[in-house]
Amino acid sequence: MFNRALFTVCFINCLIAQQPFGKISLPLGKVQVQANGNWSRAKPNQPVFEGNHIRTQAKSRCEITLAGGGKVRIGENAELELNEADVKPMMKNFNANLKKGNVWVSAKAAFGEKKNVTVRTPTAVAAIRGTVFKAKAGEDESSVQVYDGNVDVNQVEKFLEERRKRRKDLSPKGKDGKLKFKLGPVKEIAAPTQVSGPYEITLEEWVSLAKGMQINVRADGKYHMFEFDQEKDGKDDFVKWNKELDSEN
Repeated sequence: MFNRALFTVCFINCLIAQQPFGKISLPLGKVQVQANGNWSRAKPNQPVFEGNHIRTQAKSRCEITLAGGGKVRIGENAELELNEADVKPMMKNFNANLKKGNVWVSAKAAFGEKKNVTVRTPTAVAAIRGTVFKAKAGEDESSVQVYDGNVDVNQVEKFLEERRKRRKDLSPKGKDGKLKFKLGPVKEIAAPTQVSGPYEITLEEWVSLAKGMQINVRADGKYHMFEFDQEKDGKDDFVKWNKELDSEN
């Protein structure tokens, strides 16, 4: 009897500790969710939490509706780890790790709201402030394309280094009550442009990409930034599917 009561308390505490990331609003084909080390078939309107993994098989896709609004859609043969969620009335922060495949993020902020969605790939990190972008994960090279708004991109190592520094200080606020930490220095790019030659420059700080821009970041930190062919890109089946769903919302 005591063991059963103890198990119930521990189980409830685990549920309380998990922060809601959102729910699976559209599982298509073979989509699975990993929770507590076990994989199971995803169900419509199934809640997902910090620490969950979501993966898709061939000819399968999945849409996640973020807590508080916004969409994250995963293409076929992809895996996404839901790392962190911090949802407050006017401030919503989400952090995910795209291990492989494609992900589409459409998370425009409501009036007066701050919505931050960060997606990490094996070689790059993309952080938004309420916009639309697509990320593709690769062990040797990853890419980010911007369809609306602005997206800040940096190396994974630089991003993780910033997070480690933040965690060393247990107090997130200073004496004035304001947050001590910011995302980091951002190099603003006023108009679509590209580096002088592909992969000649190492990405050392955050760069900001505008609509119509793409960046490819290699494992060695070198990158190539350019204006992608939106007409050609618009013929991609995954892109068309996402744009159609976005237009319905």
